Amino acid sequence: MTKRAKATAGVVAALTAGVLALSAGPASASGTYSGLAYVYGGGPFIDDWNNEGIVDQSHNTTSNATCLWQKVLWADGILEAGEVDGDFGTVTAAATRLWQSRYTSATPDGSAGRITWTAAGRNLYNSDGWQSGNTVSYYQGISHYFYLSRDSNGYYHFPDYWGDDRAAGYNYRTC
Repeated sequence: MTKRAKATAGVVAALTAGVLALSAGPASASGTYSGLAYVYGGGPFIDDWNNEGIVDQSHNTTSNATCLWQKVLWADGILEAGEVDGDFGTVTAAATRLWQSRYTSATPDGSAGRITWTAAGRNLYNSDGWQSGNTVSYYQGISHYFYLSRDSNGYYHFPDYWGDDRAAGYNYRTC
């Protein structure tokens, strides 16, 4: 192979890698991700969940953020309470696809990313039942609701299966 052919092959490989990186699956949504270690919000909470990280079988698979997502699935009658364990397995992936087919216009892919979190965020209400103000009181699902709050740093907290307060972090699981 000539030097020119090798150089051309190298350029083609680099361009191909760049195109593949830009067209990647759920990770491509990371450009809109807040980059924080917690599910976060500030100010009026109506659009709090429009820049959350991805939870699925490849991203933040075992985390309290996954546990919060499972609480959403439970509240909407798709998961049982005992399935809210912070581990994004095949059951949670299937439940997420079902939730997406019901509540988003996106193709159901079993990955809770920006579009999915944004749709779920439309069900956040304060204690007066309004989607305004700076304090979140509950997520209102089709079948259940659950309380949640933001701390002084803007990090979301929710009760786990046993009612213990948990911060919705992406990097650890305590629920």
